Amino acid sequence: MGDTKFGIRHVIGAPVATTMLSQQELVCIPPRTAKFTLAEWELNNNAKSRITTDQQQLADKVLGECQRVREETEDRSKILKATSEMRIEERILDVEFNKNELCLQRKEICIELEAMSVYKTRLQDCLASLEQNALNICRKCLMLRDGRLGIDLVVDNVESALQEEISAILGAKSLLKRALEQLNEQMRRLRSTRYQLDRDLQYKQAAIDADKGSLTLKPTDTCLSIYEGYTNMDPADISTEEYNFYSAKNIQLAAKEVSSARPIRVFIDTLLKQVIDDLWAAYNKCNHAFNERIQATKLAKGNLEDMHREVTEKALAMQKNIELLKKAIADKEGYVGVAHTRLGRRAQRVGAELVKDSPGRALYYECEMLRHSTEQLQKMLQDATAALRYLSQTQIQLEEDINIKMNTLKIDEVDCMSLRVTMDYHAY
Repeated sequence: MGDTKFGIRHVIGAPVATTMLSQQELVCIPPRTAKFTLAEWELNNNAKSRITTDQQQLADKVLGECQRVREETEDRSKILKATSEMRIEERILDVEFNKNELCLQRKEICIELEAMSVYKTRLQDCLASLEQNALNICRKCLMLRDGRLGIDLVVDNVESALQEEISAILGAKSLLKRALEQLNEQMRRLRSTRYQLDRDLQYKQAAIDADKGSLTLKPTDTCLSIYEGYTNMDPADISTEEYNFYSAKNIQLAAKEVSSARPIRVFIDTLLKQVIDDLWAAYNKCNHAFNERIQATKLAKGNLEDMHREVTEKALAMQKNIELLKKAIADKEGYVGVAHTRLGRRAQRVGAELVKDSPGRALYYECEMLRHSTEQLQKMLQDATAALRYLSQTQIQLEEDINIKMNTLKIDEVDCMSLRVTMDYHAY
């Protein structure tokens, strides 16, 4: 018999050299049939019955506990989900409330910016009008008045009033520029605040959209994801108090900037009114000085024209007088000739007839008186000629003075006043 260890039997007579298991012939031998007693059989059946009963009871307990846990976890999940949704809805309402408050403040800022833009335009228009219109006209009036001639080139009330008006315009420009700088700074602060509000509104809208999107999620959606990382699932590090403080701070900052902007507009209204009133006062004062100076110049011109007319009349009368003097002198030459001829003929008397008688004395006296009269007429002719020369010089001087006054009137009444009519101070 061969060895039956491991269920392998060596065949008798087989070559001994065949020793490897893979090279041996295997013969499967069935195991021995078990033989048990009836008591063992009944005991085995009872044991299996008890085990089956215990397993069924344990399975019933496990099934009941599983159902309880399933129901409990299901209820808990629904409650937690409902609680989370309620908290999200409450949060959405809170964020929307803050967003609405921010929107109201942003609207106020936009309204205030539009109003301040109008005030900025008013200030710029006023400054441009003062620089390009009023100031240039006043300076041009001063330049034009430098074209006055002779004695009329005088520092008068008009020049002083023009200098005062220029000073008033420059002072008004300085005040308006400072007001414009304050206005620009306030507008810059309002724009900065509006930018912060826009950014806060953007963040709040994004948060609302995210929360509303979260409310639409269902456990059966296919877009759900489960986080399996190790870091904290909630990265938020800002507390509710800090959030409320931040939102309230933005709202308070916007309200503060709006409140700060309104007094500036009131100040600009008051400033513009005061500036325009002062400029009108300076304008009216200068025009009054111009009118007074024009009336005084017209009066002086009228007096000069009256004197010129009188001098002209005197010169004509003097010319006639000179002609009469010349005629008188010419006439005296005939009388002198007659007297001298008579004396000459009487000087030809002979002998005792050459006597100094009364006719001779009368003739001699006549000659002396004619000579004296002629000398008087010659002297009067010289005086009349000199007077006529002086009258002519006075007439020329008066004409020059009248021309000077006409030039002054042209500058003041025509040139300057025509320019000043275009000066317009309004409320802007």
